[in-house]
Amino acid sequence: MSGNSNREAVFPTRMTLNNTKGRLKGAQTGHSLLKRKADALTKRFRTITAKIDEAKRKMGKVMQMASFSLAEVNYAVGEIGYGVREAVGTKASFRVRARQENVSGVFLPAFEVDTKSDQTKEFQLAGLSRGGQQIQKAREIYRKALETLVELASLQTAFVILDEVIRMTNRRVNAIEHVIIPRLENTISYIVSELDEMDREEFFRLKKVQGKKKKTAAEEENKKRTLAMQGDLDEDEEEDEEAEGGKKGDGKTVATGRQKEDGEGGSSTSV
Repeated sequence: MSGNSNREAVFPTRMTLNNTKGRLKGAQTGHSLLKRKADALTKRFRTITAKIDEAKRKMGKVMQMASFSLAEVNYAVGEIGYGVREAVGTKASFRVRARQENVSGVFLPAFEVDTKSDQTKEFQLAGLSRGGQQIQKAREIYRKALETLVELASLQTAFVILDEVIRMTNRRVNAIEHVIIPRLENTISYIVSELDEMDREEFFRLKKVQGKKKKTAAEEENKKRTLAMQGDLDEDEEEDEEAEGGKKGDGKTVATGRQKEDGEGGSSTSV
């Protein structure tokens, strides 16, 4: 018998056995699908991890170049903060567009840079007197820094979501593999053993009933044979009695005949 603590409390019947086997098959199929999902998510997780490492390295280099370019602008032009703020229009020239990417049923957010076509018109007069080349160079470098930052934010968000989903999927896989499937297998083993024991009991009962029927039939047959033998003996005795009676009758007839012959012989002698 299986341990009662690691199986379900069910009544051992054929229907319960079929239902439990169906549940076991479903659990095995679910385990296989979740395992494949976890493998696919882990593969994508490793890819994103490598991209994050590359993006961080790139971000460091771009920010270093941006700092040097800003230092060059400050050296060539001086403080340009006020001029930049004045040159900024009412609409943003650097926009971020969000979309979703489906990875094995998990929707990961992805951010893309959406720039305007007339972005160069906003800073046409910036650096007109001096330092225009350094300002445009610094602007392009900071734009690249923003694009790298958006890419890194997209990867980092996907990294966090995938990490949580992979943990949850692995917990489900482990629960199915180490708890649900063994419990269902133990339940099936318990039901099979109980049904086998019931079959053995039924077979033993039928064997006993059949043996009792055979014994009763044999006793009746013996009674019939005994009665038949007694009937044959009675008939033989009657035949013997009839035969003995016939012999006695024949003896009396012969004695009477002899007496008659003796009487006739005596009368003839006296004459």
